[in-house]
Amino acid sequence: MRQRCGAFTQATTMDCQQLTTPESRVYLNVDMLEPEVFELAGGSVAVLSARKPEKATANEDAAAVVATGEGSAVLIVADGCGGMANGEQAARIAIDCLTNHIATAAAAGESLRTAILDGVEDANRQIIELKNGAGATLAVVQLENGEARPYHIGDAQIVMVGGRGKVKLLTTSHSPVGYAMEAGMLGEQEALDHEERHLVSNYLGSEAMHVEVGSVRTMSTHDGLLVASDGVLDNLKMDEITGFLKNGSAATAASKIAGVAMQRMQASLEGQPHKPDDLTLIVFSQRGKRRAK
Repeated sequence: MRQRCGAFTQATTMDCQQLTTPESRVYLNVDMLEPEVFELAGGSVAVLSARKPEKATANEDAAAVVATGEGSAVLIVADGCGGMANGEQAARIAIDCLTNHIATAAAAGESLRTAILDGVEDANRQIIELKNGAGATLAVVQLENGEARPYHIGDAQIVMVGGRGKVKLLTTSHSPVGYAMEAGMLGEQEALDHEERHLVSNYLGSEAMHVEVGSVRTMSTHDGLLVASDGVLDNLKMDEITGFLKNGSAATAASKIAGVAMQRMQASLEGQPHKPDDLTLIVFSQRGKRRAK
């Protein structure tokens, strides 16, 4: 088994890869030591997924990036629900359905929003038909011409931070703890320590599944965007996340966020969050890129 020191190798701009429409890159049951970086949607995208420390079984998280046109891409993170059977299988189905629907729509010049929603419905149907209790949460961002639209199900979340550290977007976790935080009944530290933080009330594989579609947000060249599984959000505080997202490249932010999360998973220290889990994140930033006119 590979040993981690709590830090990930930082990718450089020389490592950037290119994807052409409707090409996608998919991450299923991987255990990465450094992010992969792509030039997409007028910026840089960094992807990293890793197993929980000392875990010998499959990584139940999955991710994908899909090139959908000039200045356009879709970012996807799926998390097989912990405690449910075949979480990895559910996450895999979610990624397969979404990438197929999105790539088909991109090649035909059709609506990406419709493709994303159709992909979600297709995945939910297939997971239910397994009849084995499989489930997954999901976070998706549609990037197009300097704008971002979020979609999410469950406690995989999306965060957008401005260059001065202002949180411009933070999705609400579909869980009792997430709703209590939104209502002001729980503070951040109380939520991180809550014994029911792992419970979710909305997920793929449920007849009652619903997609929360957020409003379009305009991204400035100084904004940083994070799409992540709860393995990230349960091990960092929001001020730490904003600090990493507001500075540096997508690759640097992804490496630092993953490094801190993995360190927290390996040891429980007073005053710091600690919840060992699989970890997956995608960071997008336009820093250093010129937006096409």
